[in-house]
Amino acid sequence: MLRVLVAAALTASAILAPTAQAQAPQAQAPQAQAQAAPSLTTPWTKDVSPTNALPEYPRPQLTRPEWRNLNGLWEWAPAAPDEQPPIGRTLTEQILVPYPIESQLSGIQRHEDRMWYRRTFTVPSDWKGKRLILHFGAVDYDAKVWVNGRQVATHRGGYDGFDVDVTTALHAKGPQELIVWAEDLTDETYQPIGKQRETPDHGIFYQGSSGIWRTVWMEPVNTASIERLQITPDLPSKSFKLTAVTAGPTGQDVEVTAYDGRRQVAQLRGKADQELSLPIPNPKTWSPDSPFLYDFKVRLIDRGKTVDQVGSYAGMRSVGLKPGADGKLRIALNGKILFNLSTLDQGFWPDGLNTAPTDAALRFDLEQHKRLGFNTVRKHIKVEPDRWYYWADKLGLMVWQDMPASKTDAMPEPWRTQWKSELREMVEEHKSFTSITVWVPFNEGWGEWDQAETGRIADSVKAEDPSRLVNAHSGVNCCNSHGDSGRGDLIDYHAYLGPATTAPAGTRAAVDGEHGGFGLKVPDHMWFGDGFAYEMTPDSATLTRRYVENQRDVLKSANQCGIGGSVYTQLTDVEGELNGFFTYDRRVPKMDFAQVRTVNRQIIAGADGSGTGGPNPGPGTPGADGIHFYPLDGSAEDAVGNNDGTLQGGAVFAEGKNGQGVALNGSGQYVDTGAALLDTSGNYSASAWVKLNKADGSFQTFVSQDGDRDSAFFLQYSGQDQRFAMSFPGIRALSPTKPNPDQWYHVTGVRDVVKGELKLYVDGQLVATKSACSLDASSTGNTVIGRAKFGGNQVDFLDGTIDQVHVYDRALTDEEVRALYESGR
Repeated sequence: MLRVLVAAALTASAILAPTAQAQAPQAQAPQAQAQAAPSLTTPWTKDVSPTNALPEYPRPQLTRPEWRNLNGLWEWAPAAPDEQPPIGRTLTEQILVPYPIESQLSGIQRHEDRMWYRRTFTVPSDWKGKRLILHFGAVDYDAKVWVNGRQVATHRGGYDGFDVDVTTALHAKGPQELIVWAEDLTDETYQPIGKQRETPDHGIFYQGSSGIWRTVWMEPVNTASIERLQITPDLPSKSFKLTAVTAGPTGQDVEVTAYDGRRQVAQLRGKADQELSLPIPNPKTWSPDSPFLYDFKVRLIDRGKTVDQVGSYAGMRSVGLKPGADGKLRIALNGKILFNLSTLDQGFWPDGLNTAPTDAALRFDLEQHKRLGFNTVRKHIKVEPDRWYYWADKLGLMVWQDMPASKTDAMPEPWRTQWKSELREMVEEHKSFTSITVWVPFNEGWGEWDQAETGRIADSVKAEDPSRLVNAHSGVNCCNSHGDSGRGDLIDYHAYLGPATTAPAGTRAAVDGEHGGFGLKVPDHMWFGDGFAYEMTPDSATLTRRYVENQRDVLKSANQCGIGGSVYTQLTDVEGELNGFFTYDRRVPKMDFAQVRTVNRQIIAGADGSGTGGPNPGPGTPGADGIHFYPLDGSAEDAVGNNDGTLQGGAVFAEGKNGQGVALNGSGQYVDTGAALLDTSGNYSASAWVKLNKADGSFQTFVSQDGDRDSAFFLQYSGQDQRFAMSFPGIRALSPTKPNPDQWYHVTGVRDVVKGELKLYVDGQLVATKSACSLDASSTGNTVIGRAKFGGNQVDFLDGTIDQVHVYDRALTDEEVRALYESGR
């Protein structure tokens, strides 16, 4: 956390503490007004009241016995721009802190751009002689703090905490007035917001959370104190690297003692503010199956006297990459390959929005991951309170921690600098949590402004924390992405329904960062009364079956393609998204969890890096014309006796590149060959002469073969990229330049299953190669000319003329493609 100091050295006369002790600070606040009726509650909504709003100690990795919780009822009011603080003035409404103002539990349940919070507190008399620190877990987004009419802090950032030393602002006795101003413009700016929007879109973006949304609390500390502990396990050396960062005078010693339960296992004394190495004999490692944690006591010693003492904990583990028996890099924990099987966890609640109603609710979501057989959680573009990571540590779940994204379009300055600052602070605040194994700076290019800068950002995160993996860009193939920067430890593709079939490349392991998204409607448990998913199912049995089928493909992708982790969307429904294991209110399980756990455990056990051996597709059919050649000349037969297929939707023959071709209007017209010509589990190639009528943002496919839901491959013009492509769903080998309309091009796509590659040739020249694996299921739908299939629908119709179509059951060589182009066929 950031500490904001409001004064220099404290004089003795300034440390006078009030005589009244605030054992129950909430009792001093006004009574709550009647709250709006909640539209959707969780099992924990009823457990929240003004006297028990998140009462747990909020900082598990640096504990002291003396502290006071300031959650509870505060006065509240909207604020006008440049309005002066309401010092000594009662505000018109009441709010239950720390629930965001838009939430049901706050009692406000509406958005305001700016707001005031006010309350009084007293300082216990036995804290006399100590400095008083106020801790704010998180305030979204800009915050200012006043104590007794004196401004003591300004902070920007909605997901990181800040601390304020308010000692010199205190009255000698009696009540102390605390006022907080907050401004949250959400998506009116480019501030990091994750999935928050001021107005939810009934889609993938949700109701925002403004103002105070994590615990506010206070504690006394000595003039010299431990401000932060940085604990990093070093398994190869069987030691913990530990730094006690102090506040106040420098030069003290620290004594660190490690415990296994009550048994002392190690002790070390050294200098504060310096990294110490604490050897642990015969260390017990932390893992999802055995989440063992060592406890620590750390004393700050000044000239032989203990001036501060704190407690903490950490696990011994290592995170890295390791080649499997098949030579492909995979994620490793403690030196052993361990498939990271994860859900996408948004961390939203219908009653508290960004804030879980209770600590039990916070723990529940993580417990369900264990129940379902997962070993990893991807915390999706949100940062949770410290207690969430504490439960992940305790329960044994690896965490991929995302940086909250800005809006989806590119961030301008100065927001780029601000975003990078908040990224650094997120990493710094969470370095010591054992469960975090991967940092994820970008998601699907949201807010990304430059591919090279994305790479530099990944490098900077790795330099800040070399003990973990860095996933520079989750979903690098998707949406607003500027493309693969080549940096970080992982290459991450998203594929709905998926799974992704990404292959390791160079020094990076491959992962599926998002897939799945099967949905089910549960009446009376939907936020908007309705919703959507990537594929809806009619009942729980079908939903379970589709999940199990999809996860079996995850295991195939792990063994055949080499992915080292996968992320299923998602743990719970969220607002309009109905693709959870649970409904949004966590009241209704939507699948047969026994079947879910069984297949999940099979993946973790079976995706061990042993692989399944490479494919052996055979040599294929020789000859320049391939297994099928379509001259598309109307009455002529092809070289092996086939006609020109069946023209659909009013397609017509017209002047082609060589004689006649087929003219298509981009709207329902195509050529159906009437058969599945290719075994798409092996090697194949497709080639055609193409002239586009337009080259805009629309996809246009030249040759493909129908699968059950999607085409097995797409030889196409990619409208998203405005370039030619040889593609699988979510993976494209792209030409370097945009084609011109009304110009003939020779376009060839090659699938080499042995090398795991897609190749694209334009006018006889190799222009792109893309690493791509595929699962071993062969599509059985017809090979078609002039359209594709995606999501079960016919799409991407060609608006132009196509001629001289060849398909081959082998991977053409560079020389063969060049000869085909030069022949004009």
